Amino acid sequence: MDVSSRVRSGWCLLKGPEPWTRRRIAGEAALALVLALMAGGIGLLATGPLRAAAVALGVAVLSLLRRSLPASVLLAAAALSMAAGETAPLLMVAAWSAGRRIVGAGRALAAFTAAFVIYQALGVITLWPIAQPILMGIFSTLFFLAVAVVPGLTSRYWSQRRTLLSAVREHNAQLLRERAMVAGQARLRERQRIAQDMHDSLGHQLALISVHTGALEVDPELTGRQREAVGVLRQASVAAMHELREVVGILRDGIEAPAVPDGAQPAARGTAGIQALVTAARAAGNTVELRTGGEPRTLAAAGDHAAYRIVQEALTNAYKHAPGAPITVELRYEPDSFVVEVVNGVVDRAAAHQAGEVVSGGQGLTGLHERARLVGGMVHTGPTDDGGFRVAGVLPYGAAEAATFVDAPDDFRQQSSAPPLGDGGPVVDWNIAEKELGMGGRNRAGGVALGCGIAVGAVVLLAIAAGVGLFFLAGSAEKGMIDPSEYERIKVGTPEAEVRAELPSGDTVLTSGLSGKGPAEPEGSQCLVLMSSDTGEGLKTEPVFRFCFKDGKLIEKKSYEVAR
Repeated sequence: MDVSSRVRSGWCLLKGPEPWTRRRIAGEAALALVLALMAGGIGLLATGPLRAAAVALGVAVLSLLRRSLPASVLLAAAALSMAAGETAPLLMVAAWSAGRRIVGAGRALAAFTAAFVIYQALGVITLWPIAQPILMGIFSTLFFLAVAVVPGLTSRYWSQRRTLLSAVREHNAQLLRERAMVAGQARLRERQRIAQDMHDSLGHQLALISVHTGALEVDPELTGRQREAVGVLRQASVAAMHELREVVGILRDGIEAPAVPDGAQPAARGTAGIQALVTAARAAGNTVELRTGGEPRTLAAAGDHAAYRIVQEALTNAYKHAPGAPITVELRYEPDSFVVEVVNGVVDRAAAHQAGEVVSGGQGLTGLHERARLVGGMVHTGPTDDGGFRVAGVLPYGAAEAATFVDAPDDFRQQSSAPPLGDGGPVVDWNIAEKELGMGGRNRAGGVALGCGIAVGAVVLLAIAAGVGLFFLAGSAEKGMIDPSEYERIKVGTPEAEVRAELPSGDTVLTSGLSGKGPAEPEGSQCLVLMSSDTGEGLKTEPVFRFCFKDGKLIEKKSYEVAR
């Protein structure tokens, strides 16, 4: 394997499964540098520069590898933190990455258990012989819980929480898409049912009207005026049949209706067809005046069709409720909108009584309001000052986007301006779980409170560990420390029992490792090494007192300094 292949393999091992962006490279480099400087600076005060540099380099390398090898770095950090206490921040960072990145709860538990065993085993090896193993075990366990277990559990909870929210979001988006499909199918079935009913009922009646008016039109006994009125009825029935076919086709599957039979052409469905509506109304015996104002402009298709339907419904409304009254249709092309206005005059009492017998569904004007709203316009209906009735619509020239409305009982997701998920994406982008779990932008205070709570818990554990440690050290100091005056007062040759009665037992962890570091002990003797209450000449040395016994007497006492 050449050098380039080794470099590529090492880079793949270092970067792990995630891409290294510029922001991540800067963050990882800064974190590794901070951890290395902390470990190296503390180690430089306690040990030599060579060891401090080696520890700092190892911390930097492990910090860079913690994402790609989380379990291995956790074990190495646990071992290094016991061998060199200045690397404890690395153990905390490694535990955070391991808790988040180790796949499977069983593997994570095994990794943290192995790290704890390594940490405790190295502690026993390093501090042996241990004067009070139970207290030391409790202290080291509390320290490991605060530095490794709490960050690991916090990181794993946070990662699983984000994964759960992402899964809930995707599942909810899928439910929305499925709901839209089910609703679309239900609407399609209902439209097909309505189309079938309209075709079977209205189609049959209109066909009968068309046949009978066609036969009546050629009746030789009719006058010219009567024949003209019958022709108008026949044309209206043919046009109505064509419109019915269009509506039925749209309701079924959006297919356009076939051509009108008998050579009849469908009427225009826009402002261009308003003239034909007025002409038909005049032919039926109504007095209708058409006025046009402003410079004609082209309307959007939906608005153009809405204008035609407003005039058509307003004329129909006038036929029903004000027969014989004069009607005025006015089209005004304003600079910012198109205005269509239909006003009928006052009807006499006889005509009003006749109009009261006309059957009306009461839905025509309501449908006009909805039709205008969908294209971004509005419709006003109401009586005039002279007793007539007025229908006026204001429509935009351009196309208006139809707003999506969700019924309140069915709005289980809050509408948001955030981008949708996926290719199709749901109607909205977030759900109630986001607000409950505190991940949304409007509820980040919950996430901050959670993080603060976890930090407080870690601080409390550290405080408990520190308190236990201080209590342990305070009790141990009395068993392994004397004043220099006591050392001077004890004379060589004093019986061993008398000397040991005056001195502490030395059974403490503070004196572990001090034996064998000073001058050679007398042959065949047993020595007691105690710490001095005074400080040494430097930060790297510790003054101690040694008392050696043989044959029941104190045969030697020495005062010297040992390296910490």
